[in-house]
Formats: sequence, structure tokens, C-alpha cells
Amino acid sequence: MTPTATAEATSPATPPTTTPAATGGVGSVPALSGLPFVPRPREVPTGDARQLTRLFFERLRSLEEGTREYQYVRNTLIEMNISLVHFVARPFRDRPGGPENEDVVQVGVIGLIKAIDRYDPERNTQFATLAVPYITGEIKRHFRDTTWAVRVPRRLQELRVELAKATEALTSESEHPPTPAELAAHLGLTEDEVRQGLVAANGYSTQSIDAPQQHTAGSAQAPAAGQAPRSLAETLGETDPALEAALDRHALAPLLADLDERSTRILQLRFGEELTQAEIGAELGLSQMQVSRLLSRTLGSLREELLHD
Repeated sequence: MTPTATAEATSPATPPTTTPAATGGVGSVPALSGLPFVPRPREVPTGDARQLTRLFFERLRSLEEGTREYQYVRNTLIEMNISLVHFVARPFRDRPGGPENEDVVQVGVIGLIKAIDRYDPERNTQFATLAVPYITGEIKRHFRDTTWAVRVPRRLQELRVELAKATEALTSESEHPPTPAELAAHLGLTEDEVRQGLVAANGYSTQSIDAPQQHTAGSAQAPAAGQAPRSLAETLGETDPALEAALDRHALAPLLADLDERSTRILQLRFGEELTQAEIGAELGLSQMQVSRLLSRTLGSLREELLHD
């Protein structure tokens, strides 16, 4: 092996690069000649980013969609304006029950890309004027579609926001929570529509029935001092099997009273004293077969009358 071949075999391979920098900057690509090369688009100051954005948009219109040059210019525009996404996403990241900040930013980038694809520099408007509503709308749509625990119609989702604002405004004026009638008058809606919106608002978030309940101090349901709060599951009732048995006994009592003495005695020995059929026969002077037939006939008669009643 020659020294040259050895050097080539041992030197690290350089991965191919698809950016204009790999060929000496944008000037080396004819379609990008005259366009400044931006090595770190996210670090461009806001003032420079505004000027470069317009310049890159003008060049983007002259390029064929799908080409490497088109992708470079479009991706650079996205990177240079990513600060708009962070600016718009900031008020949303601390919403209760909302997604993580990184998820909000990713959704906002989708809105930024839609704004880039629809922006027309000939209209002589700042790109941010179009981008901010697109980003905001995409984030709000994401919250509307993913953060509700129970899916409700969009009309009711929007009504929940209006009711929250109206409740806050009326509470500050009257110093007490507004009634549905007051909310209806304030929003120009019917009371039924307000009640429907209030019920639908309960579907925004849910709580596990195993979570400890929160009670205000002094309430009747508040736990005693030193006692851990109970969960909702611990306060829910369940079917008591003894109650159903009591109802059956109550319904069976008049039917038992109508039985003859021998049938009553057989039932008492079988189910009260838990004797076998042979033991009952010895007690009453009957064969085991006779006891079995009498017991089956009596139980069948009671079952038929009980179900009929």
C-alpha cells in the first residue's frame, strides 16, 4: 500500500454538505448569487433579520419550488424568524393543563411555515404582521384540539372563554359570582345557552377519583386535624348485597305464610338448620326421595309466585 493510499484510508471521511457553504458560499451557486450567506440564522439580530427576511423572500419568489436552492432560502427564512415563534408562545407555555413549552414552539413553527408559504413581499407589509396571527392561530388550534379532557363542539369551547371573561368582569363589579341570568344578560345569550356552556366547561379538565379532595377550612366535609383528606372514591357509595337480600325476604314473607305446616317445616330444616335431605326424612318419617320431591315442588311454587308478583 502506498503512503497516499494509507493516508486516504486512515483519514476521517468528510460527509457531503448540501448547503452553499460547502461550495464556497452562496456566491458559488448561480441561483443564489448576490444573496448573503447566513451561517447561523437563529443568531441574527432582530433588525438585521428584518432586512434579510425581505431580501430572502424576494429571491424565494424567483426560485423553482423543490430545488436545493429553494429549500436553502426557505429554511433560512424559518431559522431567522424562529424568534417570532418564541415571542408568541411565551404567554401560552404556563397555561394549566397545557402542553410543554417545547410542544408549543413546535406547533408555532408550523404556523410560521404557513406564513412563509403565503407571504407576498409585493404587498409592502412587514412579514411579522402576517406571521404573528398565523403562529397564534396554530397554537390556539392546538390547545383547542388537544387540551380538552372531553371533546366538545368548538362553539362551546369558545363560549367557555367568553363565560370566564364575563364571570371575572361581573364578579369585580358586584363582588359575588354572577348567576346564569346575569351572565346571559351580559353576553346577550339565553339562560339555556349559558347553562349549556357552564356544563361543557367541566369537560376542560378532569381529576382522578383517587386524588385527595380539597375542602375549604371549616366545611362539613373537611377532614379533622391530623387526618389525611379522603379521595372521591372513598366517599362514593356502592350496592349493599344485604339490602337486596332484605328486599327478597320482605317479598317472600307473605308467600311463606301461605305454605302448609309440612312444607314450612321442611324449609326450616333444610335452610334454617342446614340438614341434609336424608336427615330431614328421618326427622319427619319420610324417605329421602319424598323429601327431595316436596322440596323441589315447594321451591318451584315460591319462585313462580315471587317472579309473578
